[in-house]
Amino acid sequence: MEDFTGGVAETFQIREAPEDFYDILGKALKRGSLLGCSIDILNASESEARTPFGLIKGHAYTVTGLDQVNFQGQRIKLIRIRNPWGQVEWNGRWSDSSLEWHSVNLEEQKRLSHSALDDGEFWMAFEDFKAHFDKVEICNLTPDALEDNALHKWEVTIHQGSWVRGSTAGGCRNFLDTFWTNPQIKLSLTERDEGQDGCTFLAALMQKDRRKLKRFGANMLTIGYAIYQCPDKDQDKNGHLSRDFFRYHASSARSKTFINLREVSGRFQLPPGDYILIPSTFEPHQEADFCLRIFSEKRAVSRDLDENTDIDLPEPQKPTPQEEETEEEKQFRALFQRIAGEDMEVSAEELEYVLNAVLQKKTALKFKKLSLLSCRNIISLMDTSGNGKLEYDEFRIFWVKLKNWMSLFLQFDVDKSGTMSSYELRTALKAAGFQLSAHLLQLVILRYADENLQLDFDDYLNCLVRLENASRVFQALSVVNKDTIHLNINEFITLTMNI
Repeated sequence: MEDFTGGVAETFQIREAPEDFYDILGKALKRGSLLGCSIDILNASESEARTPFGLIKGHAYTVTGLDQVNFQGQRIKLIRIRNPWGQVEWNGRWSDSSLEWHSVNLEEQKRLSHSALDDGEFWMAFEDFKAHFDKVEICNLTPDALEDNALHKWEVTIHQGSWVRGSTAGGCRNFLDTFWTNPQIKLSLTERDEGQDGCTFLAALMQKDRRKLKRFGANMLTIGYAIYQCPDKDQDKNGHLSRDFFRYHASSARSKTFINLREVSGRFQLPPGDYILIPSTFEPHQEADFCLRIFSEKRAVSRDLDENTDIDLPEPQKPTPQEEETEEEKQFRALFQRIAGEDMEVSAEELEYVLNAVLQKKTALKFKKLSLLSCRNIISLMDTSGNGKLEYDEFRIFWVKLKNWMSLFLQFDVDKSGTMSSYELRTALKAAGFQLSAHLLQLVILRYADENLQLDFDDYLNCLVRLENASRVFQALSVVNKDTIHLNINEFITLTMNI
């Protein structure tokens, strides 16, 4: 049914169904959903076997209606079932020829379309239905699959995303160090269901193109999702939850299991509020594209928290007048004079020699060697005079910046390996003022990380210099040409990273 309609299917084991199951079926029928039911079989010999009550085991029935009728002073819940054979019907209570109908007036029987024909369609008491059937499947249709005059429709939002090794393929909650890097979708539930305290929604997570990729050796991945209530803290500016949040908070809801199916779906009812839904594979570092669909009874607002880039760089310190310099600053000036020589300017070649000499003495850093091109990029970042060299004040500002970047590298190199993993890089970049979108982060990792998703300090330094260069160019262009710049900061930096 899902393949034919593009809807979202959910399966209910009747003996484990929620208390409001009758209401769920009623709402599904009002929305034009497709409903099927069946009786389980224990072995192949039971397939299509007839029970003493006229029901067929292992057979696909359709649910076509729900209603209630007055009987001996009580309201009896009824359900209408259709056998697609067009014959062979239920012969218990409320079947076509049962005595119960004698107590129902003809007008009521006509309203319920009751007839004694052996046409495959029959009524039965809902309590008998629950006793004799085992499974109900509902295929919830999207609004575009329904008639325009349908009274009730789901509100639908769709998110397309990817799990990418090294940046957004964090695995499930068992992998705490990387789980927080998975895509995060914020879901705002604002309107309660009619007559209910909570907000009902379906969440369906599908892994895309796995059948097409099967010929290349790709199998179905084990997938699922978790839903967390949005906190007041432990978020960045975009609302993205940090690793520490998951260390101390349990999920409000989650998929029943992680399983290697094309799609995992579930029905939830949560109080109004903001929530974060995190789709993931079970194991980290597994790559796939996914589609997340959210069907809600009332309008729900959702957005991807990994789409935006935000740059918040500290303003460089103003130079101290020479006559007011501290003793430490005087020593630093003397050092610069020895490096720069008589012209009091450092060229790219001189900067290359100095930085490599200093960084090679830092035993806590794994370091290859800064290239001349890297040093030219540094000069491009810091050179405000445009002469291709660094003057004293420019060099001093860069030196402060370098010390800060080294401090961040050592701080976020959690395993003290002297290198930084792609996941550690994400937190370090954020601390340095770079909140990158998922796509831009993927580009950074592809460019600067090795095959083991590790960065040496020189890769990390080159990355920061390039990001800051691009952000400062964008800011300068925005000021000068604010009416003609048609790229946002995320698009501009993405463009420069691809050059």
